[in-house]
Amino acid sequence: QVQLVESGGGLVQPGGSLRLSCEASTRISSIYAMAWYRQAPGKQRALVARIRFGGGTNYADSVKGRFTISRDNAKNTLYLQMNSLKPEDTAVYYCNVEIGNGYWGQGTQVTVSS
Repeated sequence: QVQLVESGGGLVQPGGSLRLSCEASTRISSIYAMAWYRQAPGKQRALVARIRFGGGTNYADSVKGRFTISRDNAKNTLYLQMNSLKPEDTAVYYCNVEIGNGYWGQGTQVTVSS
């Protein structure tokens, strides 16, 4: 079992920034890939960003140039730096690790509103 605890969500004005964190209960250094997903009301959960073992990343088109995914293996923590936030970024953000059938965190709410 892998437990994932997300933090860092909240209410922010358009154009603002937030950094999400996801701390894992296991060593992440050998995990092939980790990712952030989000789910807005009435929509399906969708990939936001993914980072692979060697550091390669990919992003949803809607967040390219604004969001940055990173991982700190020493802290067993995954991050998502979100800049230039827009109202359409409002969603619950989930951390995912690709072990077995996959594990999910409980989610953290991000609300972008003036």
